[in-house]
Amino acid sequence: MTTTITDRPGDGTAASPPAISVRDLSVDYASEHGEVHAVRGLSFDVEAGRTLAIAGESGSGKSATSLAAMGLLPDSASVAGSVRIGGREIVGMTDEQMTPIRGSEMSMIFQDPLSALTPVFTIGQQIAEALDAHQTLSRAAVRSRSIELLELVGISEPERRLTAYPHQFSGGMRQRVMIAIAIANDPQVIIADEPTTALDVTIQAQVLDVLATAQRETGAAVVLITHDLGVVAGVADDVLIMYAGRPVEYGTADQIFTRPQMPYTMGLLGAVPRPDRRSPGPLVPIDGSPPSPLELPPGCPFAPRCPMATQACEAAEPPLVLQDGGHMSACIRSAEIVHGGLTHADVYPLPTIETSELAARPRAERDSVLSVDGLHRHFNLTNGLLRKKTGTVRAVDGISFDIRTGETLALVGESGCGKSTTLLEIMRLKKPGSGRVVVMGRDVAAMDGAARRATRKELQIVFQDPISSLDPRMVVYDVLAEPLRAHGVGKARINDRIGELMQLVGLNPDHVDRFPEQFSGGQRQRIAIARALAVQPALIVLDEPVSALDVSIQAGIVNLLESLQAELKLSYLFVAHDLSVVRHIADRVAVMYLGRIVEIGGVDEIFGRPRHPYTQALLSAAPIPDPAVERARERTVLTGDLPSPTESIPGCRFRTRCPTYRLLPDADRHRCETDEPELVREEGVADQERACHFPS
Repeated sequence: MTTTITDRPGDGTAASPPAISVRDLSVDYASEHGEVHAVRGLSFDVEAGRTLAIAGESGSGKSATSLAAMGLLPDSASVAGSVRIGGREIVGMTDEQMTPIRGSEMSMIFQDPLSALTPVFTIGQQIAEALDAHQTLSRAAVRSRSIELLELVGISEPERRLTAYPHQFSGGMRQRVMIAIAIANDPQVIIADEPTTALDVTIQAQVLDVLATAQRETGAAVVLITHDLGVVAGVADDVLIMYAGRPVEYGTADQIFTRPQMPYTMGLLGAVPRPDRRSPGPLVPIDGSPPSPLELPPGCPFAPRCPMATQACEAAEPPLVLQDGGHMSACIRSAEIVHGGLTHADVYPLPTIETSELAARPRAERDSVLSVDGLHRHFNLTNGLLRKKTGTVRAVDGISFDIRTGETLALVGESGCGKSTTLLEIMRLKKPGSGRVVVMGRDVAAMDGAARRATRKELQIVFQDPISSLDPRMVVYDVLAEPLRAHGVGKARINDRIGELMQLVGLNPDHVDRFPEQFSGGQRQRIAIARALAVQPALIVLDEPVSALDVSIQAGIVNLLESLQAELKLSYLFVAHDLSVVRHIADRVAVMYLGRIVEIGGVDEIFGRPRHPYTQALLSAAPIPDPAVERARERTVLTGDLPSPTESIPGCRFRTRCPTYRLLPDADRHRCETDEPELVREEGVADQERACHFPS
C-alpha cells in the first residue's frame, strides 16, 4: 500500500525542491521464518531548515527508514521506492556511488557515539577524515576548520581537544563531536537517530541546542528519529507517527500534540507523564505488543490493541487520509474522533488504582523502613605493581535520608553523581565505610549472618535491564521459585505462590513454563517485579526500571508499581533519570550531585518550588510533551560536564557550573569557594531542605 504524505495541500511558498524526498519506500528482510516487511510504502518530504520527527514504538520501522535513506542497510535487505537528495535518486546506488554523497550532501548522527567514533584515532584525525573525504584543503585549513567546528558545538579548549581520544570525552562531548563531523561539509540533510537516548537530561538539553545551532549554520533539513515525545515537542516542525512499518498519522507538532486523530497516537501521548504537573490518575497503557512484521493481522495492524476497533477495522488496512489543514491519519474512525472532540481519556479505559490507607496518615506517624545517615563510600585509585595510591573517588560523600512505609523516594541526578553506588551500599547489608544504614529498625553494622539473611527478605531490587537480570536458561517457574527455595519455602507453597505472583503482575500463570526470551520487554520486567515480590519484602529498590521500555509499555509498568504499592503497602527507593516518571510516581525526591544530596523534599515542593540552582537546571532541561509550553519556557542550560568525583573541589561542589555563582559579587563568591553548604531546612516549608548559600 502506498502512503503519500506529500499529497497534502501546501502553503505555496516553497521555491525549491525539498532537501529530501521519499516516495513509496519499502524495506524487506529475508529471514528463515519468512520475509520481514520493516517499512511499507512510506512517502514524505522535508524542506531545508525544517525538522521532521519520526516517532513510534520499537520495531515500527523508524531506524530502518533512516538507514535506507543513508544506504547503510545490509545486502540482505531489499529496498524499493525512491529517496531523492537535492533531486538526485540514491536508491539503487552502490557503496562506491554513495561515498561522495554521505557526509557532504547528507550525514547521520548515530545513537551511540562511542561505537560510531574510532577509538584508535584522535578527535582531530576523525574530523579531518570527514573534511578530506569531500574537500581539498591544506593541513592548516583542516586544523582551522576542525577548531571552528568544535567551538561551534560547544567544546572548550578545542585546540587541545583535537589531540584527545574518544574515551577521554564524556558521552555528551562525544555526541557533540559526532554533530561536528556531521556538519563539517554543510550537508543538505542531517539524519539524527536517537541522538539523546543514552544521555542525562542536562546533557540532552545541551546536545539539542547544539543540533539546533548546527541546523541554523547549515540550513539543513533534519530527520529526527526518537521515542521521546518531549524531545519531539521541543524541536520538531512536523511529526510522523509510525506503526508496523508504515505511518499512521502525520501533521505539524501542534496538530499532533493538541488534536491527535488516531487512537495509537492518542495512546502514546496519554502514556507520557509530564514533569511540569502531576498526572491526576493512572497513565494510559496500550495493551498488548506491536505485531510481528512477519505476521501482520488482517486489516488495520493496530486493531488488536485499539479500544475503538470494530469489525470493519479488520476488513482492510486504512490508507493515510487528509483530514484538515494538512493533518493526515490512517483510521476509519478519525472523523468521529475529530468531530466528537475525543481525547485519550475518552478512548482508553484507565485502570483503577486504589488509594492506600497510608495516604491519609501523616508521614511522621509511619514506620521507617530504611534510614541512611552520613553514608560515605570512597574508592582508592592505585597504580603500578606496588598498588600505590594515586587518588580517591568520592562516589558517595555523606548523604542522609529515610523512607517510611508506603512511600516512594526518588534519587535523581546526572550519571556519576552517586545514585547507583548508594543503592549498592544499601543492598550489601554490610557495615559501610562511614555512616549508618538501618533497615526495618536493624543497624546493618550489627547484623550477623542469620540477621542479614532474614533482612534480605525485607529488601529486594529490580534492575534496569530485565534481559540481563533474568537467567535465560531458566523457565519463569524456576526464576520465581529460586528466591523462595533460598528462604526455605516448601514445594506446595512455592506452586501456589508462583500462581499468585503471575496474577499479581498481570501475567498468565499458564506461561510459567516459558523462557524469558519468549516474553516482550514489558512482560520481562513484570517477571522481574514478580521475583522481587516473591518473598514479600517491605522495601523494593528500583534501579531505572522503565528506562529501557517504550513509552506505551512504560505506562503499564508505572501503573503496576503504583497498584502494588497501594495493595501491599510497599516502599520504593526509585532511581531514574526521567524526571517525568519521577514527578508521577514519587512522594519525595532527593537530588544528588557529586556524591552529596543538594536538595530533598516532597515531590510537589521540589518540582514546583526548587531552591537549589542544580535542581532548577535539571527541571529546566526536562522536556515537556507540549509544543506551546516548550517554545515559551526559559531554560537554564548548564555549561560543561559533571566534574570527576576524584577532584577535590573546595567550597560548593556545584559552583564550577552554577549560573547563580557567576552573577554573585566577589564577597559572596568567596563564601561559595571556601564554605561547603550543608543541608538546611527551607524556611516556611515543612519538608524541604537545600544545600545552597544563595538559593533562588
